[in-house]
Amino acid sequence: MSRIAYFDAFSGIAGDMTVGALIDAGASATAVIDALNSLATGATYEVEKTIRGGVTASKFRVHMPDLPAKHRHLHHIIDMIEKAELAPRAKANAIAVFTRLGEAEAGVHGVEIKKVHFHEVGAVDSIADIVGACVALDLLDVNEVHLSAINVGSGTVMTEHGLLPVPAPATARLLDGKPVYAKGPEMELTTPTGAAIAAALSKTFGPMPAMRITSMGYGAGDKDFKHHANVLRVIIGEPSDAPESTMVSVIEANIDDSSPQVLGYAMDKLMSAGALDVALSPLQMKKNRPGSLLRVIAKPEDQERLAQIVFAETSTLGLRIHTAERRVSERHIVKVETPYGAIHGKVSGQGAFAPEYDDCRAIAEQTGTPLPQVLAAATEAYLKAK
Repeated sequence: MSRIAYFDAFSGIAGDMTVGALIDAGASATAVIDALNSLATGATYEVEKTIRGGVTASKFRVHMPDLPAKHRHLHHIIDMIEKAELAPRAKANAIAVFTRLGEAEAGVHGVEIKKVHFHEVGAVDSIADIVGACVALDLLDVNEVHLSAINVGSGTVMTEHGLLPVPAPATARLLDGKPVYAKGPEMELTTPTGAAIAAALSKTFGPMPAMRITSMGYGAGDKDFKHHANVLRVIIGEPSDAPESTMVSVIEANIDDSSPQVLGYAMDKLMSAGALDVALSPLQMKKNRPGSLLRVIAKPEDQERLAQIVFAETSTLGLRIHTAERRVSERHIVKVETPYGAIHGKVSGQGAFAPEYDDCRAIAEQTGTPLPQVLAAATEAYLKAK
């Protein structure tokens, strides 16, 4: 059975916090360190129990010999990983993370990826963090990684290139399109290394997926904050058939001076742009004017883009936006054979079948068969095949 790792990045995400959390959740510290020793960097590693904000957590540390820092290119790091004694999945994931990081650095500095010099992120401790995280995920047999919205921190951070705003340029590029926010002390909470792990390996960003928890762990950050625990939590589990709960953005506008044609076009445009649902409801507005309530349900990361479409395609001058919980029942797609042709349909977790409208409409138009008859034939075919 596949296993899920869900990281709750309420205090950001860094490479050492990721390794610590996964070891705390059950990955063998000895196995992780043995794998890191095969990189032959000269570093030594330790994992210790500590407390952050009253929460017991594991702290992963890398101790470097007193040597001048090296600047490495991506191909040097990939060569190190290729030669190390790592499981194939851990090796592939580590290379994917560093490649993603290299692409971000190249974009920030406006150079080809092969010319990127890895500074902080290319240091041995960051190589160890990324490889250690990928080894730990493999040891826990994790097939899917998911993340919460990410707290990136605020203020400024000192880098190889001087003082820069948080999130640092590479971190911001890696998290482009992902849900982020800033809360807590004015400092960097999410590092480029942590952002690269998140961007390269996470399947989704948002609420926890439906799962049956088998273990959890906490990875400690360097500092102990006064008002919140500076830890990265990971929850390990197996997929469950519980109804999926997700957070969505609901965008609403009361409109009384757009024509039906304009509103119909706006609905089509919003659906094509990724809205989860769009609806129009009649309402009576001020001065007894008839109008329409436009309601758009969107993924949080699509909220601003869809809001701009509403402004552009309708006459509204204002929107209401709020967050709502969306429950989604387990479902899967099946295909049934009818006398008129193959038709797809959705089957809910409770066994209810709903023929795909577009399939049924296409068949009705092609064959001249009344649409209700095609819908009934699809349902009958599904019930016979059960």
